Amino acid sequence: MGATAITQPKVKGVPDASAQPTTAADRAIPGPLASYTTLGMGGSAARVVTAGSAEEIIRAVRAVDEQILILAGGSNVVIGDSGFPGTVVLVRSRGLRVVAEDAGSVTVRVEAGEPWDDLVAATVANGWAGLECLSGIPGSTGATPIQNVGAYGQEVAETITGVEVYDRVDGTRRIIPAADCGFAYRGSIFKYGDRWVVLSVDFRLTRSPLSGPVRYAELARALGVEVGDQVPLADARAVVLRLRAGKGMVLDATDPDTRSVGSFFTNPVLDGATYELLRERAADIGDPPAWPGSDGMVKVSAAWLIDKAGFTKGHPGPGGTAISSKHTLALTNRSGTAQTADLLALARDIRDQVHARFGVTLHPEPVLINCAL
Repeated sequence: MGATAITQPKVKGVPDASAQPTTAADRAIPGPLASYTTLGMGGSAARVVTAGSAEEIIRAVRAVDEQILILAGGSNVVIGDSGFPGTVVLVRSRGLRVVAEDAGSVTVRVEAGEPWDDLVAATVANGWAGLECLSGIPGSTGATPIQNVGAYGQEVAETITGVEVYDRVDGTRRIIPAADCGFAYRGSIFKYGDRWVVLSVDFRLTRSPLSGPVRYAELARALGVEVGDQVPLADARAVVLRLRAGKGMVLDATDPDTRSVGSFFTNPVLDGATYELLRERAADIGDPPAWPGSDGMVKVSAAWLIDKAGFTKGHPGPGGTAISSKHTLALTNRSGTAQTADLLALARDIRDQVHARFGVTLHPEPVLINCAL
């Protein structure tokens, strides 16, 4: 295979993981965990080490006997006020390279610590389609298969061919094929439990100056095209970034609405009978926005449920927390000094009121560490 040059443009407005303090994997860094999360919440850890490569990640994990938390971008995690009683490994590995290619596609291997939006910007710059609608999502590449990250009609499961992991059970390093990753709506085999540590991710992308068919109606309207049309990659990325910024979903140190984990609740996926009961309960205000799925399942808008249960944009919570003024699904540390307990109290109130009004239980999207909803 011939060498392929990869353009990696600087991404404006997205924190550069390389700016984080980097040390050898076996050097301890005491201190609170709030500074490593986009929420700006969380107590201290017993020990924090930084790993700058896959080898350092493995070495750090092997050296730990107590509880361990793997933390990269910190954009989809809520850490309790008491912190974490074990060792936190900060993943700071960087880089991407082409590992396979043909006339119509490339497969790119990306280190777990590579900032996600840097990767998306690079794929667009190189004319590789498949990730453009996932622009602006904060966090690291290694976190994306864990959540099966998705937005604006794309999910990473559509392009991932394999996930390289370190298996803490048998002490091996291997690639798990996509078919064995258990990808589901905002989930995978990696999400709950600490057996597998993600080291890198392989993505198969299409060589094309155009995006994939636009699937999301809001994005199609913003682009001025019909659902199913294709647009230049750069146009898709620019409009997605604009839409996300308008919802406070692109990190901005000057905007307290971005001091969040993005969407706090997943959209409920209901069977047909439960959906009909929801429609009956909502008969006085109209049908909730919903999208039919397979096997008669229906995905319902959590944002609509929250709003109609009385929690509008900007709704204040305890201790300086609030619902984002731009997006009902984002719960924010608006004051910058709120505690995790305050955020969870707001989330609990929302969950309980939505259930009381509509009979639907909302579930958190972020991973909760040493705390519970």
